[in-house]
Order: sequence, then C-alpha cells, then structure tokens
Amino acid sequence: MAWPLRGFYAAFLLLTVVLPNCRATIAGKVAIHHAIGRQNHVKTPPAKHHKPPFKPGPWKKARATFYEGGSGTFGGACNYKDVVSQGYGMSTAALSDVMFQKGKACGACYEIRCVDNPQWCKPGQPSIIITATDNCPPNYALASDNGGWCNPPNEHFDIAKPVFNQLADHTAGITPIEYRRVPCKKQGGIRFTINGNPWFYQVTVWNVGGAGDVVSLQVKGNDKLKWTKMDRDWGSTWKTSCSLVGESLSFRVKTSDGRTSTSWHVAPKNWQFGQTYEGKNFK
Repeated sequence: MAWPLRGFYAAFLLLTVVLPNCRATIAGKVAIHHAIGRQNHVKTPPAKHHKPPFKPGPWKKARATFYEGGSGTFGGACNYKDVVSQGYGMSTAALSDVMFQKGKACGACYEIRCVDNPQWCKPGQPSIIITATDNCPPNYALASDNGGWCNPPNEHFDIAKPVFNQLADHTAGITPIEYRRVPCKKQGGIRFTINGNPWFYQVTVWNVGGAGDVVSLQVKGNDKLKWTKMDRDWGSTWKTSCSLVGESLSFRVKTSDGRTSTSWHVAPKNWQFGQTYEGKNFK
C-alpha cells in the first residue's frame, strides 16, 4: 500500500534526523529517486566551464608591521605546522580580521611593496610575495591608528620579520604599503594531511597553487562513501564524522576563484592517520 505524500516526507525527515550527515545525504537521494520514478533517472551532465588560471588583482592601500617567530609558529592560525618544510618559507604574514575572514584567506598569496615612506622603504621599492598563514587579532585597548593596527576595519599585514626587512627597515615599525592578490606558484601537488580518529577526521590542505585559498573540500571513498562535503574546522583544516577508514580516498578542492581540482584515489585503502598524500595541483 502506497504511503500518502506527507507520510513520505515524514519518513525522509526521520532519516535526516537519525542518520549522520554523510549517510543522510545518500539515504535522502535514494528516497527521492524512488518517489519521483525512473523517468528522471538519466540526466544530461552539465556543461563543463573551464575557468582561466588565477590572475593578479588590483593594487590596494594598506599598512604593514612585522612580528617575531619561527617556522613552527608563523603558520599558527592556519594550522600549518612548519611553514618552511611545507614550502612557504619565511615569506608569510598574519592578516587582520577583515582580511583573514576566520581562516578563509589561509594559503592566499599577495604581492606587497613599500610606498609613501622614502625614509624607511628599501631603495627602488622592491616588492615581496607572501602567503597568508596566520591571523593578526585586534587589540581594542588601542586605537586603530595608534597600535591597534589589526582592528576592524583596517586591512593590515603583520609580516614575518625576516621578510619585512626585504621590504623596509624594521626600525620603521609600521609602513604604508600597496598590495594585490597574485597566483600562488607551488612545487608538486596539493598535499592532504589526515589526522583525527575513526570517529572524527581532520584533513589539512596545503601547498595549493593558483588562488591558494580553499573555500570547499569534498572527500569520496572507493566504495560506500559518496562525494561528501567537509566542514572547515579551523584555518586550513577541514573535518567530517563520516567513516573514511578502509577506503581509498579522493579529494576535490575548490578555491575562491571558482576553480576545482580533483585528486583521484590519492590515499590508498590502508592510509594512516598522520600521513600526508599528494594530489593534483592548479596550474
């Protein structure tokens, strides 16, 4: 005996509530498929639109300071464990809140040049390329133009000291700059470092070329796990409670310019927590 329509929806909602997100999506699709019928089973795949490579953006005004640290600390808020071993070098910066956007800017690359400060800018006003790897938090105890440099709505770069010295004399303390987004040029493929436990999985994505900043990460297994969207945990790390154990894993990365890169079966079925796997990068 066929269920009335509202009975179908009640059952669908029950599935959504009871099952974890990774299985509810699959169950929901199956239920909808049977309810609609087989006439819609075959669909024409959408046309592929190839987006051009990431291009430099317009120059904008901002200010820059420097901060002390090392290879193991300059990647703090983005969860990069060691910026040197991960290919970023010391050419990194912490971004003010309005730019950092709770980790969305992690991995983005910027060209910066010292301006309007002839006393402290290096001769010829050379530019540097840095990667966003950290957050410069606000300091509301100080005025935005007098010590609270990273307070909203300031666009501000707190640059790793060894690199700031290539831009301006560090004794300047703070300097006006111009900056623009530029493509990230990386050696090798995108890296996926898997951590967590069999009930909670974290994937840190790094060494991303092109736009550099990841806005979406999906994972797929070779058997039970269909394409599943992961949630940003913090910085460059994404999370899911869907079971990944025992399946070879594929990852689909989307960057802020709308381009995607799919790395098929980069983690074998016997992948291990704490290991890093290399996938396809953006050109």
